[in-house]
Amino acid sequence: MYIEQVKNKNFNGILYLLVLVGFFGMMVLNYFMSEGVNTNDIITEYIKKFGMNLTFVFLILPLSLMCLGLLFWVKIVHRQSITSLTTSRRKVDWSRIFFSFGLWSAFTIIVTLIAYFTEPESFVINFKAVPFLIFLALAVILVPLQTSFEEYFFRGYMMQYLGVITNSRLVPFLVTSILFGLMHFANPEVEKLGYITMIYYIGTGFFLAILTLMDDGLELSLGFHAANNLIGALLVTSDWTVFQTHSILKDVSEPSAGFDIVLPVIIIFPILLFIFSKKYNWSNWKEKLTGKLQPISIDNNKNLNHDTTELS
Repeated sequence: MYIEQVKNKNFNGILYLLVLVGFFGMMVLNYFMSEGVNTNDIITEYIKKFGMNLTFVFLILPLSLMCLGLLFWVKIVHRQSITSLTTSRRKVDWSRIFFSFGLWSAFTIIVTLIAYFTEPESFVINFKAVPFLIFLALAVILVPLQTSFEEYFFRGYMMQYLGVITNSRLVPFLVTSILFGLMHFANPEVEKLGYITMIYYIGTGFFLAILTLMDDGLELSLGFHAANNLIGALLVTSDWTVFQTHSILKDVSEPSAGFDIVLPVIIIFPILLFIFSKKYNWSNWKEKLTGKLQPISIDNNKNLNHDTTELS
């Protein structure tokens, strides 16, 4: 019922289009303006001029502010509760967010430790207490806002809009996943490793969309995405990633695109889906991922996490 809850007589598709066209218009404009420009060289110049922490703020602040702007738009313009943008439950289930965050954080830490102890020559200790603590404070505030914007925009706002106008789950499932991956096309990682990295980005989009549709809410994807970006940025940095930070370790190995790029998509993500499905008793996969929207009766509508008067 996550998509269905915004399907009511006051649904205004024009308001959605204003945000969607505006955002993707900026993405396309940014792509053409940066065509032929080495993104990593620009980041390096910014770091030389402003330092790592301030450069990190410059890079992450726009999407972090967009998160606040999107929530304001939904609440004030759409008159839709933030809860209804987040979940089909009456209240946001923070235990889901923390479980997903903790699970992926633990996995990330374990994998990083294994990589460090098996290939110590590929890493140097990058830890400096004062810069790290400043970065930690900035990251804890800004990274969850940045990742939450991507979740609220793609798996929330766009998924609900496309679901309602097409009366389908499959269309938003496919479109939001592919567009999420393509949004990362200009990342330095793609330039350095090649287009094979798009398998990971688009695959991650599909994984997060499955979490949202099967669990009827964004909680699991919010937790996963925050852990992925936050813990990753705190643990390891390199000279060729979009976030070059005062992390604990620095990867100095020569990057190459291999099986490790597709490993999460074909092995790790399916394992996570299995864990989540068992914990939260998921069922009826085909209908939830590819079926039509379910009709909402008056009684069911009253039982959703918001009143119909909050939506427009």
